[in-house]
Amino acid sequence: MAKPFSFKVLATDGKARRGVIDMPRGEIRTPAFMPVGTGGTVKAMYMDQVRGVGADIILGNTYHLMLRPGAERVARLGGLHEFARWPHPILTDSGGFQVMSLSKLRKLTEKGVTFRSHIDGAAYEMSPERSIEIQGLLDSDIQMQLDECTALPAEM
Repeated sequence: MAKPFSFKVLATDGKARRGVIDMPRGEIRTPAFMPVGTGGTVKAMYMDQVRGVGADIILGNTYHLMLRPGAERVARLGGLHEFARWPHPILTDSGGFQVMSLSKLRKLTEKGVTFRSHIDGAAYEMSPERSIEIQGLLDSDIQMQLDECTALPAEM
């Protein structure tokens, strides 16, 4: 079993704080700069350059990785760290924002959301459980739960 993460406050200034999250794949200095690697790569940069600009963690997008190249394929290739050539921590989002933004291509149910791919029109279902399953296949270090993005304006 992997060691759990921990957080340590290193300095404070009023309500602001600087700290470090210790995770099995490395430390994340906070506040953190987290480049977006939507499809498993940060655009226009090699991963050593990403590290060189001070990033301790990158973000992968569950929706995009599920559609292309596919979570199961990434898992067969050794997970997102191997696929991206990034041995440090990775956070994956739930895919919810992208799915919810496909308003004309999606339908909400009590179980989750059904939608059509913006790439080829193929039908998919995303539930909270499926989102976590996909993020597990990607071998993400920090996984975000599927959420419903409420359209604006919104009222209580």
